[in-house]
Amino acid sequence: MARNVVVTGGGTGIGFEVARRFAEAGERVVIVGRRPGVLDHAAAELGPNVTPLVCDLADPDAVEAALAALPARIDVLVNNAGSRETVFGAGPHTVLARWRGDFERNVLTVVLLTESIRDRLTPGSGRVVTVSSIAALRGAGSYGAAKASLHAWNNFLAAQLGPSGITANIVAPGTVAGTEFFGPRLDEAEVARRSARTLLGRIGESGEVAAAVCFLASEEAGFITGEILHCNGGELLGR
Repeated sequence: MARNVVVTGGGTGIGFEVARRFAEAGERVVIVGRRPGVLDHAAAELGPNVTPLVCDLADPDAVEAALAALPARIDVLVNNAGSRETVFGAGPHTVLARWRGDFERNVLTVVLLTESIRDRLTPGSGRVVTVSSIAALRGAGSYGAAKASLHAWNNFLAAQLGPSGITANIVAPGTVAGTEFFGPRLDEAEVARRSARTLLGRIGESGEVAAAVCFLASEEAGFITGEILHCNGGELLGR
């Protein structure tokens, strides 16, 4: 029987690849994001099993309004939405804007939706997979701190959901090509620099991270919960 899958940030990059894999497996997928045009284009490319849903996941009113458009039963929730705050500079107001922005974009976008649909997760087989980052372990200022907070929250979530047979896990990617995260910063020189600090001598691809996400969402991963699956080509060890 087809599962109901919700993928946030499903319009591009890792989220798009996750949605594509689920859709190709015959699952019913809702992709959630802030940009209507991006979502509509992605849904058209991914096919009839995919439905776009526009929502600013950092806004509690928007999340509450979007609940009616989400399935009454959710088998898999993939928390992939997130980005890096681009405000930089000195002074307390700038620091506050950067730290608040990274918290809202990477923590609230995950927690507000997950807590709002907890009662819809399928008992006995529900899956929550949250995409974090190697930055949570390497250290990366406000962005790394925000991602690290997801690790602590996931431990709590796994304990809360475990008695219902629902798992909660993290996938923590390293440097990945084909996403909007790095933008023009990921030029040839930067790719070479980042490749050199991995053990495999290359950066990752979105599909490789999507494969890790889909494994943790599978039936075979039913006895794995509260874990962090590192998907970084050994970049963490090669620091």
